Amino acid sequence: MPLLLAESGFLEVRPGLIFWTLVTFVLASYVLRRVAWRPILKRVEDREKSIQGDLDAAKKERTDAGKLLDEQKAAIAGARREAAEMVRKNAEDVERLRADLLAKARTQAEELKADAKRAIDDEKTKAIAEVKGVAADLAVQIAEKLLGEHLDADKQRKLAQQYVESLGKPPTRPA
Repeated sequence: MPLLLAESGFLEVRPGLIFWTLVTFVLASYVLRRVAWRPILKRVEDREKSIQGDLDAAKKERTDAGKLLDEQKAAIAGARREAAEMVRKNAEDVERLRADLLAKARTQAEELKADAKRAIDDEKTKAIAEVKGVAADLAVQIAEKLLGEHLDADKQRKLAQQYVESLGKPPTRPA
């Protein structure tokens, strides 16, 4: 027997074997098509739909993310504009406040200057009046010493005051 197997070759055509191989192939194909092929194709189709759905969802999410990014960029730009506007307004307010404070300070300085000038003028007037009074008293005392007698103080004081007042005026010449 071993000889028979060795003598049969691959190139030998056997019609019975071909027939049964074809019958087995068709039967196996039919069974596989009925039992396995449809579920496999269904799973492949389901997987294809799932992948397509995931791709569509990813595209939608990417579009949404792009929109959100654009909105955020616009919001940031708006916030920057608002911040710049606030800084500008604050600078204007500070400048206005500085100008107001300078104007108030100048007004107060002018008022203080005017008050000081009035006080100086008042003190000057008082000092001149006091000097005139002292000068009149001195004139009376000098006149008493020169004449050697006691003079009427009120009359002499009036004369001395008239003389001191005339000192501040230009001299008048008789015509």
